[in-house]
Amino acid sequence: MSDLIELFKSRQAIVGVLGLGYVGLPLAATIAEAGFGTVGFDTRLDKIEALRRGESYIRHVAGARLAPLVRQTVPVPGAAGFYPSADYADLGRCDGILICVPTPLTESREPDLSYVIATAENVAAHVRPGQVVVLESTTYPGTTDEVVRPILERGGLRVGRDFHLAFSPEREDPNNTHFTTRTIPKLVGGVTPECGRVAVALYEAVIDSVIPVSSAAVAEAAKLLENIYRSVNIALVNELKVLFDRMDLNIWEIIDAAATKPFGFTPFYPGPGLGGHCIPIDPFYLTWRARQFEMSTRFIELAGEVNLAMPAYVVERVADALNERGRSLKGAKILMLGVAYKRDLDDDRESPAFKILELLRRKHAELSYHDPFVPVLKPGRRHDFGLRSVALTAAALAAADVVLIATDHSSVDYDFVVRHAALVVDSRNATRNVAGGREKIVLA
Repeated sequence: MSDLIELFKSRQAIVGVLGLGYVGLPLAATIAEAGFGTVGFDTRLDKIEALRRGESYIRHVAGARLAPLVRQTVPVPGAAGFYPSADYADLGRCDGILICVPTPLTESREPDLSYVIATAENVAAHVRPGQVVVLESTTYPGTTDEVVRPILERGGLRVGRDFHLAFSPEREDPNNTHFTTRTIPKLVGGVTPECGRVAVALYEAVIDSVIPVSSAAVAEAAKLLENIYRSVNIALVNELKVLFDRMDLNIWEIIDAAATKPFGFTPFYPGPGLGGHCIPIDPFYLTWRARQFEMSTRFIELAGEVNLAMPAYVVERVADALNERGRSLKGAKILMLGVAYKRDLDDDRESPAFKILELLRRKHAELSYHDPFVPVLKPGRRHDFGLRSVALTAAALAAADVVLIATDHSSVDYDFVVRHAALVVDSRNATRNVAGGREKIVLA
């Protein structure tokens, strides 16, 4: 397959990206910017239509970046450009196929590979000799070889002989201005050594640093380790936050003090729970896989329990703060600031804000929220609040019995919030630099 490697090195190949979400869209843009003809696939026609107009539906992937890249037909080999498509027949024209679809959990917190399987079925209908297929969706070790490979080989073509198959975990960190899709080092593991070499050649033409590993399973496991490391350490500080609160100690000051040690300590910060497409989900892929090997992953499961309990802790702090002021949570007007899972992001996937809102609703609180990046709470698998973001005015703040900071967007003026609110419950330490009104602030 040296011809395919040369195609990637010379940027004469066409690359397809399946799934144009928070991972796939910036990846497709980066590949097109590197000089490749790029086809982006998605099943949502509204996304495809927006992209063909040069419009972006993801805040940190600007339309001004996409518009110059967009083409209205599939690019020919050697011609750079980005063609959004909903027609899987276009896969046959692609030399590289990158799968970037969701890998959520079921209601029973087990892996849901339905998107991966459905996408692999679509690829299988169009796979041809001389292609390389790479799965980027985070999953348990063995998925690429044991789930994706058999689907792609049903038509008689064989991995390593007719086409290539690899795994390269996405490491996207939305809105991170220090690391981009191009500059974040890329792990690549092939199902066979030759599969790995071909996939490495593709990514080396696009990404600044590419790190080959010995197999797809190693790359799959490395991605899980990255996120489990964060989950366990966040759980540690979340548990300590609860403990130090009972001891009347400020966890944020304690972390800052410990972080002055120049070696042997990495600061992690507490919050109202975990959100996003990785940390709340990925560790459970490994706990499920471990049970197949008759092993219990106790650290991972305990971290999950601690982090899942944080929304209830925040609600408890809200109730206690009201109680100290002679008020009940029932009937209280709660204005939540931020529902996105991360600061300055328009992504609310798996946000702990939804669990907090659900618990507050069960307690019969009156709910409203403000988020400059999430104008409406769209119905999800586990929630349907029917709320729209309200303007952050002095009147709105004064009308609330509690202003609950769930996400610390930098565009919010927290001095203004504290000045006009009767009570602020802060789960993100967003008010740390507010000079006055400390008697109104409760850290949660």
